[in-house]
Amino acid sequence: MTDLSGALQPVGTTEDERRRIVNRLKRLEGQVRGLQTMVETGKDCDAVLTQMMAAKSAFDQVGLHIIAQSMKTCMSDGSARTHDETIDDALAVFLKYVNCVR
Repeated sequence: MTDLSGALQPVGTTEDERRRIVNRLKRLEGQVRGLQTMVETGKDCDAVLTQMMAAKSAFDQVGLHIIAQSMKTCMSDGSARTHDETIDDALAVFLKYVNCVR
């Protein structure tokens, strides 16, 4: 794998994109607070686990959205890297996330 340190871009390359990601994270934060309340008030395991799966899915969706944006940026950054280097960088970002999710 190639060294990504020179190819990494900030999350959300536009203000609009950053706002979308932050809004998704705020919704996720609300879901986690809701889960805390469910546990504190003694909700049944099935209800808590259902909400945990929904929060996990939302978290994964944010990650995939960030990966997609990173890949778009990586693929069109106009640098002098070769096609193979660009693909390697994109795959490295994706695989790093996938290994983290498992």
